[in-house]
Amino acid sequence: MSMPMVTVLRYQCRQWHKLCILCRQLQNYENVTNKRAQIIRSFSNLDLNSRRDQLPEWQGVIGLEIHAQIQSVSKLFSGAATNYNASTNTQVAYFDAALPGTLPVLNKKCVEAGIKTALALNCDINMMSLFDRKHYFYADMPAGYQITQYRKPLAINGQMPYVFLCTKTDYMERRSAKIFQIQLEQDSGKSLHDAKAGLSLIDLNRAGIGLMEIVTAPNFTCGDDAASFVRDLRDILVTIGACDGRMAEGSLRVDANISVNRLGEPMGTRTEVKNLNSLRNIRLAVDYEINRQIQLLESGGVVENETRSFDVEDGETLLMREKEKVLDYRFMPEPNLPPLIIHKDLSTSTSDSNVVVIELVKSQMKELPEEKRKRLEEKYKMELKNAVILVRANLSELFEKLVDVHGCNPVTTSALLRYCYVTLLDNLKLGDTAHMASPLREAALLEIAHIFGRGEISLHSAFVLMETLVAQPDQSCIDIIEEKGLWIVTDESVIMSIIEEVCTRNRHAVKAFKKGKKNQFEILRNKVVKKLEGKSSIELVNQLLNAKLKE
Repeated sequence: MSMPMVTVLRYQCRQWHKLCILCRQLQNYENVTNKRAQIIRSFSNLDLNSRRDQLPEWQGVIGLEIHAQIQSVSKLFSGAATNYNASTNTQVAYFDAALPGTLPVLNKKCVEAGIKTALALNCDINMMSLFDRKHYFYADMPAGYQITQYRKPLAINGQMPYVFLCTKTDYMERRSAKIFQIQLEQDSGKSLHDAKAGLSLIDLNRAGIGLMEIVTAPNFTCGDDAASFVRDLRDILVTIGACDGRMAEGSLRVDANISVNRLGEPMGTRTEVKNLNSLRNIRLAVDYEINRQIQLLESGGVVENETRSFDVEDGETLLMREKEKVLDYRFMPEPNLPPLIIHKDLSTSTSDSNVVVIELVKSQMKELPEEKRKRLEEKYKMELKNAVILVRANLSELFEKLVDVHGCNPVTTSALLRYCYVTLLDNLKLGDTAHMASPLREAALLEIAHIFGRGEISLHSAFVLMETLVAQPDQSCIDIIEEKGLWIVTDESVIMSIIEEVCTRNRHAVKAFKKGKKNQFEILRNKVVKKLEGKSSIELVNQLLNAKLKE
């Protein structure tokens, strides 16, 4: 059904929004003492970019609410399509537009996606869950309520292992987060803003699309921590086919509940930062909000319980609305949907095609990313970082085939795939579609793996070889190596002459290294490798450069 534009709203530009916020703050200032007003005004002059590690007695506490759109050809309670790029208001059933007399029909595929997610996150599945109406009024929600699960959600009490990555130091470690619950609910519509006409229009294509809301415990401490969890969660959802994980398209959206407190004290007042739609924005918004709250408390202010948005351009959170009172959503049981019954196995189920059976859903589950990482580490003695990169790039199966079937060296093969093949895929914008559309023939990749494994070419030369084969797939590896002179340089006299030249031209770096500045070694080494055009063994360069610097 093609729907006309439903509602027209006044358009407010970004500057007007900021002005309204400022006016509200100024009104609040008049209601407090002069001392309090002075403290709050002085806060605006604080440096919010100061490092949190300068205030080690404070700690951040973050809990996440992740809204994942379920990957399904139809919506949660109607048969309308769910294509992302469809024309405005062309995927709207009568029920999605809340026309009188329409009734919801639960989508079995969405329930199965929820069960898969619950199994992947080690949750306890409620064999009977309930649907409720959550009442609130937005222009893009025609019914005036959202069908969700409030009293008894689909699943509870989960635990998800994930790999924490510190973006500043590249440090990695395994961590675990508790999952409070997973609930099914319907998405709202979308507001479209026309700046020229000064109007906001409503598109209901998204209204009614199935969502899973995944609620975590407040287990995270910083932006890197929260972003690392969401990245691994996204990988899990994509692997099991529950969500496509396209954050830029709104398929995965994150709300972060953030508070700070001194070590050993109760948790502080939290704020909620809404609708974070990229891993980078999660990291920046969480860290900014932690710093903002610490600076506010350090200056004598008080953190208010409020909802905030993240300004991507300015890199700061902005007040959306205050939460002085608990919102009354007037929850009530959804009268048009019976309890959702899940069956454990076939012995307790009927022949009805609409019945959801955990045993059958389990049989459709794929190997999870963490299981793949552990196998690579345990079987091939691979470092965690290499395992994470290969699994995330969907190259673990290719790696195992090269090693187990074709006898390639696991150490050199993992390095080749991580540093060369992944970079090649990124440059060609193939990303995680590598398993579907490899730019290299398998025979050519196997030959490169053997040549590199024998130490006959460097990583740099292997990458040049791969790039050339993409453009000239019929050419042989050996011909390209000969033509471009890619064989590794093993002549120590040649390497030593380059080292002496680099050391002569960078006497200050040599002196600094001998005075204890060890970082100068890497600077000198990189200059030598660049002079050799990457056609050298890093281990041999390190050995000879060390010998030269000890003279």
